[in-house]
Amino acid sequence: MEQDNSPTAAVKGVDKRAIAAATVTVVLWASAFVSIRSAGEAYDPGALALGRLLSGTVVLGALWLVRREGLPPRGAWPGIAAAGVLWFGVYMVALNWGEQLVDAGTAALVVNIGPILIALLGGWLLKEGFSSRLLAGLAVAFAGAAVVGLSMSGEKGSPLLGVLLCVVAAVTYAGGVVSQKPALRHASALQFTTFACAIGAVATLPFAGQLASQAADAPAGATLNMIYLGVFPTALAFTTWGYALARTSAGKMGATTYAVPAIVVLMSWAFLDEVPGAVTLLGGVLCLAGVAVSRSTPRGDRRRGPKTTAAPAATDVPAAAPAASPSALDHAHTRD
Repeated sequence: MEQDNSPTAAVKGVDKRAIAAATVTVVLWASAFVSIRSAGEAYDPGALALGRLLSGTVVLGALWLVRREGLPPRGAWPGIAAAGVLWFGVYMVALNWGEQLVDAGTAALVVNIGPILIALLGGWLLKEGFSSRLLAGLAVAFAGAAVVGLSMSGEKGSPLLGVLLCVVAAVTYAGGVVSQKPALRHASALQFTTFACAIGAVATLPFAGQLASQAADAPAGATLNMIYLGVFPTALAFTTWGYALARTSAGKMGATTYAVPAIVVLMSWAFLDEVPGAVTLLGGVLCLAGVAVSRSTPRGDRRRGPKTTAAPAATDVPAAAPAASPSALDHAHTRD
């Protein structure tokens, strides 16, 4: 029998605190989709994004001050700025808007195509190439997204627009993660996340008037959900992800996020009385299958030894980094 010398094997069953931290992260990311749906009843997408980012910046900034990490080096700022605008700014507005048009479970399933887009952007922008499995996974995942869109095209309102907005969220999330790689060569994970979150808040400042007026009329529950999004799925979940990732393999950590869409569906059923239709769920399963295909390793490569892959860092995105493009994420040592 072959000996397993992978990083996963080295930590398997050793650090129960890492397992607990990863569990906290996954549950918090899943809960974000439900909280966005709830808070979105009182807050418009931009106002909700700004309120969340302000809350997250306060908590992360306090942690940054306590740890006395200082300002990020100059070389980190281009990646921090790009991620702050794309990932924390555009992503959150698009996701919030999308979740006003589709249920939380559907949003989580569609956004899950993000990891494949990360590998695709890494192959293009970072010159890492494209494996056949990545391209096959991309085709399967987008077929799933198309099924989800078609399954909702006949419903009242604008659910198809909601699906498209969730795709936009996945694209901007991927762009943020690819921007993170060069930044983390210079800055710590806490420095990156704190200042990217702050830049995202600045980018959404045009919604400040909207946030102030809606906060005055919003029920307490909606405002608490908004603050919860900033403190827990944003600030706390980033910290627990980084803690767990430092104590186990990135590939193993990335795989844990496959549970997020399922948890979101269960939470949205329990708290919002929402369950995606059967065809929509089928499309979501295809999205997950596409990510799994893109992450899979040919049998011959497994015999030669496992590759270590790093998982992407992201806010509420239920996704794991594709094995097809490991170097794109080598330095992504935290989830957003």
